[in-house]
Amino acid sequence: MTYDSNRPAAGKPHRDPLPLLGRTALVTGASRRSGIGYAVARRLAAYGAGVYLHHHVPHDAGQPWGADPGGPEAVADGVREVAVPGAVVAHGPADLARPDTPARLIDRAAEALGGRLDILVANHALSGSDGPLDTIDASMLDAHCAVNTRSVILLAQAYARRRAAEQPGGRIVLMTSGQDLGDGLPEEIAYGLAKGALASATRSLATTFAVAGVTVNTVNPGPVDTGYAVGELHDRVARSFPGGQWGAPDDPARLIAWLATEEAGWITGQVINSEGGFRR
Repeated sequence: MTYDSNRPAAGKPHRDPLPLLGRTALVTGASRRSGIGYAVARRLAAYGAGVYLHHHVPHDAGQPWGADPGGPEAVADGVREVAVPGAVVAHGPADLARPDTPARLIDRAAEALGGRLDILVANHALSGSDGPLDTIDASMLDAHCAVNTRSVILLAQAYARRRAAEQPGGRIVLMTSGQDLGDGLPEEIAYGLAKGALASATRSLATTFAVAGVTVNTVNPGPVDTGYAVGELHDRVARSFPGGQWGAPDDPARLIAWLATEEAGWITGQVINSEGGFRR
């Protein structure tokens, strides 16, 4: 594998306050200001990138936590607050359960960002409609595989087809949930299977993209407080962290934003657990 086009020349180390200036990014699943996608988008924008935020409000509206009360425009406004002058922050809906949607989303995001797309953060996921082995059925398995696995691979495919080989700074970051750690997710078989497939595909995708100088990594953020856990569950999970508190959305966002920079140009094909010492 070679990444010469992405690797900075040797010399005195320095830190660029805007390491993504001029780059563009698509962040999927960025529909709630309490979510990881929003935190990632803010980090990328603060680093100088233009950002397109994907959302699917009907999914959130059907969950116990509900949709963001301010809607997608409030989410985008929160990202614009930290963006550099002149950087584009745009957003749009897409139902990634549909097989034709990923390619259209990549095209729409790239065109909104000036025709170029450098960074793909596949943060979206289907929640709910799941259970332990004796309760799942074929429709649950199909739904989770369509959104949590198939759409991500098709996003990567469409990204590859749009990206010129000579463009530097290509980055893909996927998201998984630590299914291979501890006892897995026995109460969420369909979700665990579909997300675990992304971890398994990471090295294959990294090898595929290496010739184009694009890195591919997957992040397991561990339990992050995005508003979905309350009461006894929240307290019980908090006790499993050495510090007694959940991860915050900005915890994985810092890692993901760093993976998008030139500093991370030699890291690819990795599944990185960012769990704050969580004890399973």
